[in-house]
Amino acid sequence: MISASGIELRAGARVLIENATFRVAKGDRIGLVGRNGAGKTTLTKCLAGEGIPAGGQIARSGEVGYLPQDPRTGDLDVLARDRVLSARGLDVLLRKMRENEQRIANGQGATREKALKQYERQETEFLTKGGYAAEAEAATIAAALNLPDRVLGQPLHTLSGGQRRRIELARILFSDADTLLLDEPTNHLDADSIIWLRDYLKTYRGGFIVISHDVDLVETVVNKVFYLDANRAQIDVYNMGWKLYQQQREADEKRRKRERANAEKKAAALHSQADKMRAKATKTVAAQNMARRADKLLSGLEAVRQSDKVAKLRFPDPAPCGKTPLMAEGLSKSYGSLEIFTDVDLAIDKGSRVVILGLNGAGKTTLLRLLGGVEQPDTGEVVPATVSSSATTPRSTRPWTPSARSWRTCARPRPTWTWSRSARCSARSCSPATTSTSPPRCSPAARRPGWPSPRWSSPPPTSCCWTSRPTTWTRPAARRSSAPCAPTRAR
Repeated sequence: MISASGIELRAGARVLIENATFRVAKGDRIGLVGRNGAGKTTLTKCLAGEGIPAGGQIARSGEVGYLPQDPRTGDLDVLARDRVLSARGLDVLLRKMRENEQRIANGQGATREKALKQYERQETEFLTKGGYAAEAEAATIAAALNLPDRVLGQPLHTLSGGQRRRIELARILFSDADTLLLDEPTNHLDADSIIWLRDYLKTYRGGFIVISHDVDLVETVVNKVFYLDANRAQIDVYNMGWKLYQQQREADEKRRKRERANAEKKAAALHSQADKMRAKATKTVAAQNMARRADKLLSGLEAVRQSDKVAKLRFPDPAPCGKTPLMAEGLSKSYGSLEIFTDVDLAIDKGSRVVILGLNGAGKTTLLRLLGGVEQPDTGEVVPATVSSSATTPRSTRPWTPSARSWRTCARPRPTWTWSRSARCSARSCSPATTSTSPPRCSPAARRPGWPSPRWSSPPPTSCCWTSRPTTWTRPAARRSSAPCAPTRAR
């Protein structure tokens, strides 16, 4: 099994786990939980021997099966069936047996006799490791994970990412390892496969550690919980199921807060008493002892628990696009002799929310990679939207020209008025000719016919009048329509 003593894990300069000691024994079904970034995957890698801890020791006894999140190792040219059988070394034996069968059928004399003896030894070893019953067991596990014989007969490089991960899961389960380390095993599994996996893990004879966001899986199969506290860099071990763990963890948090509050209160009282006793020379030693007791009391407390930080993401504004931002014409994709899809046409309109559904291996991820430009299709092309020059120009900077629409229907554009003192104006009531962004206070009788009546907040004087029409017009900032504004009629 696996035992860890005083291990320390780091991610750069940040301490993930410090001085952790635990043991995974036979029959332990452990759920490893913690927030993202707490170090769950890093811990399982070190337990599997694919990573080295910064401190401490990890001892393993028996075979360990490790399922990583993204299994992309190994020879991708081997058949999927051989990859599953390689967990017990049966793939090599079967290959050698087939080669000797050919030598026996085609060879003569000493060559044939030698091949016959090798075949007998290999067949004995094959039967010792389970033989044809083990091969049937591997096929049963693969079928439960929705891997038919058609998929098992293909090379790994022709399979999708979800199929390849299920091949790895079938291989780990078929290995009959003493300890399993499963990192998100339900990824890429359908509902029926997840139910089968729960039943399989509930009756597993060895021990395992599972990392999963599937609460139903963890609640059903685990009998212990390891909680990675990212704020304290510690592992809390709970020898209980999932529901009892949740209750106990909440109680532990309340207890820690209560103990810290009591200790801080007691230390403050000791410091206060020590400060009073220092005033007397005969009690200086007692005051120092009291202060040391307070410091020791505070040093034994755990660090203040900080609330988990949640990242606040702000995505940039997308570039302007047309009505149909993305189109594809005649897309086709094949992996070897396996044709995923052919002659696919699609058009995604602006504002559409599209979901892609299909069985595992149907080509969902492949289609997204083609649309994203990560891969190239065998035939067809992805047509991005063509952005017009007017679409890229902000509305506030576009030139505006008057039209026949009435300016009363707009958001009250402000004209620039040019006005001057008329003959009827007195020197006291009017200033010299100037330009203003608001009309002067003019006599209603002096307004030119056909011009809109200005709205004034105070009664206008009777001795002034404006003598010119608006010379320039500005587009209102609050207006969102693309239609321009203009006076009611041409002047």
